[in-house]
Amino acid sequence: MGQNNNKRRSAVKTAQQFIQHFYPFCQGAILAGSVIRGTATKTSDLDIVVFDNAVPSPYREALIFNGWPVEVFAHNLTSYKQFFQDDCEIAKPTHPHMVAEGIVLIDKGIVSIIKSEAKHLMKKGPAPWAPEEIYLKRYFITDALEDFIGASDRGEELFIASTLADWIHEFVLRTNGKWIGDSKWIVRALSNYDKDFTSTFVEAFDVFYKTGNKEKIINLTDNVLAPFGGRLFDGFSMGKK
Repeated sequence: MGQNNNKRRSAVKTAQQFIQHFYPFCQGAILAGSVIRGTATKTSDLDIVVFDNAVPSPYREALIFNGWPVEVFAHNLTSYKQFFQDDCEIAKPTHPHMVAEGIVLIDKGIVSIIKSEAKHLMKKGPAPWAPEEIYLKRYFITDALEDFIGASDRGEELFIASTLADWIHEFVLRTNGKWIGDSKWIVRALSNYDKDFTSTFVEAFDVFYKTGNKEKIINLTDNVLAPFGGRLFDGFSMGKK
């Protein structure tokens, strides 16, 4: 715990120095990411969101500062709104999450307002899926599952499994009104929703990748689809008039 606290203090100090060096006249800045959550690894970087009215258009930049890898998400005082909206539309609230959870490095009267906007969006959750969307997703998951069951080429099996993992996580979270993720955030988003399901999910894919046994993934997929009518193939139609 002490090591994490020391790393966090070092990160905050470095982030403040970074802002003073590169954005001394900005209206606000936030430090987000794994360092402030206490989950940093040896490769973690500093995620810094900057609000500066002198920035003509938003940009993202990566660089090294005082030995730390730094990722900057720079916005003017209006551009962040479009990013908030775009993230929410795809149910991956990267920008709202960073702003909502982040530590304020500097605030000249605007950061508290933007943080309130971000927290409101995070609490509200994504727009619910329409029945037509659930119907479509059931079909695509079924199609991928059947390909997975029938595949005998190890390379094909590996990448179909990857697709199933992504689609199953999306289906579970979206049908329950929760935000989704990608990469490491797939497991984190699932865990935020249901830790027991996440353990089952991870175990199913872990067993397959280690042993080639598909049974747990097949059972997992069927259990996820069951409340919505199960697998969907016969009778599926899209675009037919």
